[in-house]
Amino acid sequence: MLSLRPPIRRFCTAISSHISKSIPVNESALVKLKNERNPEKLFHLFKANAQNRIVVENQFVFEDTVSRLAGARRFDYIEYLLEQQKSLPQGRREGFIVRIIMLYGKAGMTKHAVETFYNMHLFGCSQTVKSFNAALKVLTQTRDIQVIRSFLSEASQKFCISRDIYSVNIVIKAFCEIGFLDSAYLVMIEMDKVGIRPDVVTYTTLISAFYKNNRCEIGNGLWNLMILNGCYPNLTTFNVRIQYLVNKRRAFLANKLMARMSLIGIKPDEVTFNLVIKGFFLVGNSEMAKRLYSAFQAQHYKPNCIIYQTMIHYLCQGREFDLAYTFCKDSMHKNWFPNVDTICTLLEGLLRNPKGKKAKVIMTLIQGRLPPYSVEDVGTFIHYLCKGRGKRDDTVEPGVAKWVSYLNQEKKLNSAGGPRPVSPLAPKGLYLYGSSGSGKTMLMDMVYSATEGKIKH
Repeated sequence: MLSLRPPIRRFCTAISSHISKSIPVNESALVKLKNERNPEKLFHLFKANAQNRIVVENQFVFEDTVSRLAGARRFDYIEYLLEQQKSLPQGRREGFIVRIIMLYGKAGMTKHAVETFYNMHLFGCSQTVKSFNAALKVLTQTRDIQVIRSFLSEASQKFCISRDIYSVNIVIKAFCEIGFLDSAYLVMIEMDKVGIRPDVVTYTTLISAFYKNNRCEIGNGLWNLMILNGCYPNLTTFNVRIQYLVNKRRAFLANKLMARMSLIGIKPDEVTFNLVIKGFFLVGNSEMAKRLYSAFQAQHYKPNCIIYQTMIHYLCQGREFDLAYTFCKDSMHKNWFPNVDTICTLLEGLLRNPKGKKAKVIMTLIQGRLPPYSVEDVGTFIHYLCKGRGKRDDTVEPGVAKWVSYLNQEKKLNSAGGPRPVSPLAPKGLYLYGSSGSGKTMLMDMVYSATEGKIKH
């Protein structure tokens, strides 16, 4: 179990002292920190600019540096840099210490975050409910209900901190994520008794958790309780309930609820429309889904990548490939690409057209994607492209490309009648076989774009 009684930490000065070269401190440090990819050089660059006000006051630089060092698993570097920040004049501000606590949490260093909270007074900064909530939020990452409860009782008594509604919401969300829904509900009841009234975030968190765990009776009851207590739902609460109705295949009720939102002054967003559109597709009513999309555009909304993905995916399932092609082309022009499975289904449907011009357009757009697709994804697209070209001989086995099938045939002939004479070894490389106009150049361009920096032309 995580200890909540940390010893007093001393300032660390022993990390990587072998590098003595100082890096100039200037405004370009922000650019250098952003562009540096080597964890060790990044650490020393940040260390040299530890007192640069431009760097110290920039929250994004802190988060980005800690995130990259955590990705490289250099937690010793993170500890050194953040402990160094505590000694600065800004360390007397609670907001600055809260940022350090949250950065420790982002790096997964929960124990260091809790120690920072307990030792705040050593830097001339008092603990309040603000820093208490920050430490509590980081502590919920342990998903240990006993540790959370111990911190709640011990820290609040030791520093005479009165919990607020934010503390309650943090605990309720943690209990819901762990799976202790009844305990989360009891926390709300207990806090209400001591004068902390639940807000819309409290109710929304609980309603969402009970719906996800198929306890819809309690979720509906919480919805009614929220209304009775004079706490009205917001956009997120409506989206949670619409998601529940969609999962229960009640698309028309979800659409009715979305219409009711406008009557009480809450404007549906892209998430709301996407959920209801998906709901109509799930019940097999594609016409209503398309009408709803038209209404979405008529209200001057702009579709995002999620709505494009939903429309393309379910139109392909309904074999409406021409309309799916239109959506896919518009989406790709905006650099929003559907997932690989959806694109493969679309290609397979478009290649049933003898001319196959639309499939070529999609392949051209795929080729121009930034960043490019991986080699595996390119191989998948090639498979579906080759699979859909013309009629395939029944004696030829399917493969990534047709020449692979011929190689399999040769292996069978070798086992039956002996191997052919061995030909001289060809130079190492990637070979594509096909008749004129079959798209060899386009495929090679796709391979090169997907392996940029790995293959020398």
